[in-house]
Amino acid sequence: MRAVKAAVLCATALTAPIAHADGGTLVIASTQVPRHLNGSVQSGLATGLPSTQIFASPLRYDETWEPQPYLAESWETSEDGLSVTLNLVEGATFHDGQPITSEDVAFSIMNTRDHHPFKSMFAPVETIDTPDAQTVVIHLSQPHPALLLALSPALAPVLPKHVFGDGQDPKSHPANSAPVGSGPFMLDEFTPGEAIVLKKNPNFFMEGRPKLDEIIVRIIKDSSALLIAMENGEADMYPFMAGSQEIRRLEKVDHLAITSEGYAGIGPINWLAFNTASPKLSDVRVRQAIAYAVDRGFITKALHRGVSKPQRGPIIESSPFFDETIPEYKVDLDKARALMAEAGFADGMELTVDYIPGPKEQQQTVAEYLKSQLKKIGIEVTVRAAPDFPTWAGRVGGHDFELTMDVVFNWGDPVIGVHRTYLSDNIRQGVIWSNTQSYSNARVDELLNAAAVEMDEAKRAELYAEFQQIVATDVPVYWINALPYHTAYDKRLQNVPNGIWGTLHPMDMVSWGE
Repeated sequence: MRAVKAAVLCATALTAPIAHADGGTLVIASTQVPRHLNGSVQSGLATGLPSTQIFASPLRYDETWEPQPYLAESWETSEDGLSVTLNLVEGATFHDGQPITSEDVAFSIMNTRDHHPFKSMFAPVETIDTPDAQTVVIHLSQPHPALLLALSPALAPVLPKHVFGDGQDPKSHPANSAPVGSGPFMLDEFTPGEAIVLKKNPNFFMEGRPKLDEIIVRIIKDSSALLIAMENGEADMYPFMAGSQEIRRLEKVDHLAITSEGYAGIGPINWLAFNTASPKLSDVRVRQAIAYAVDRGFITKALHRGVSKPQRGPIIESSPFFDETIPEYKVDLDKARALMAEAGFADGMELTVDYIPGPKEQQQTVAEYLKSQLKKIGIEVTVRAAPDFPTWAGRVGGHDFELTMDVVFNWGDPVIGVHRTYLSDNIRQGVIWSNTQSYSNARVDELLNAAAVEMDEAKRAELYAEFQQIVATDVPVYWINALPYHTAYDKRLQNVPNGIWGTLHPMDMVSWGE
């Protein structure tokens, strides 16, 4: 019966809306196609959404960036910052009925440290002690101010050691596609590329939760079909919506609400990256000239129809660490031409710009705008398309590019998502979303390495402020806009997640109203 149900749900359109009886069913429409459902070894939105419902984590975060209890009912950081003690709730169990113990939490953190692509999240974790079933003591090689945030659902799912600790490769473990977790929802059915069906965990350790009986994630690759499903009430929620036409269209639907709240932790930035190792782009004056030529306001207001917000620096502007005084590079074509002449390119130059294939608005459209805009300062731009994402990633990760459009996430704390782009020791051939710009500045390295161990938030903010001023001058990246993620949802839904992780947050409080 479940296979039949999934086949019906994943058709281009449903014949009738799903009834919301009792606790009800929430149907989430998504274009994201997960490879599997285990967020401990896979980053990204596609895996993150189901993973955060299936797996619980030690902590969760609210909309004010404050940690809240989850599997850990309390926690304490030592005075020297070299250890963090988690005190687990009692009575919590996995979906198979086995109790959650400190051994499971320790195993999970070490597994994520060793196998997740974000190496900085748990890199300082040296050992973990488990003096009793409810106590976890994390020992660090250095203070790690990003640790508590890294213990969020989006980044640190707690796995059952008795399932995942059998010696098989964590990245290809068969349980990744049939996971046993301890979150508010249990996997009922996973049809790759089509649907994920999650049912209520009747033994969830947080009393009275979850409110819903079922969550169904419908994967609809055709954007027109997805919008029709939302308009007709065949789907109830569309997260991570970024296209201006989609946003404007669904804003007109009476039974839907649209919000941009809930994406501060993800911090998605759309930018133009420079290969600073290129002889044409190694001179900072050329990069500054391009920055003075690009009209960020035109891109956000005209090309993106006003749904995007300008982004002036490497740290998302919704972060408490963003420096408001960062230079804006207001459009000044005369100054741009003068800088080109000073750099020895009074007669201009030729450059190639790449972009991520897929939805055009944030990438290809901006790349084509650059072609016309940079011509005004003597730069002839060739827009180079890639047939698919792996081709683009291979070029950029292999440093085989001059300019490229890109989208990179902050992932909450700069240590996790920002440092990787600017540290000299992260210039890694063949690794996408590392320091593919080949940017190197000794003072930036000092500042980021100091911020990575500074436990005083005010002092960290000072370090990040200086860092932002330097990279704004060096311009290894020209930041354009925050990706305009929005969530569309049925107005009858209550408690739609609006914390820093948005819908990468447990939906245990989401319910249907009248």
